[in-house]
Amino acid sequence: MFGLGVPELIFIMVLALLIFGPKRLPEIGRTLGRGMAEFRKASNDLKRTINVELALDEQPPPPVRPYRPSPQLDALRAPRHPDGSPAAALDSPAPDALNRIPSPEDPEDPENVPGERA
Repeated sequence: MFGLGVPELIFIMVLALLIFGPKRLPEIGRTLGRGMAEFRKASNDLKRTINVELALDEQPPPPVRPYRPSPQLDALRAPRHPDGSPAAALDSPAPDALNRIPSPEDPEDPENVPGERA
């Protein structure tokens, strides 16, 4: 406690009792107590104000972007054969062949040869 031992504190209290007397000593103690409490309150308010100001000055964290799947990532995640080729391309027909309905006038149809009718 500030480098003061018990003998020094007793000496200070006896000296204060002799200087101020027994009637004024309690009044001085109350005044010192109120002053210290007011000082603590003011210092806590100052600390709180400084912390609030520092918190307002800090940059907010960047917003988290939502996950959006991409075709490039889907291609990387696709199952592959041991030789590295995509498994889906070898095991299933092309998507265009599934959606295409051949017609008699379709030039891409291999069975439709011009001039030959069955």
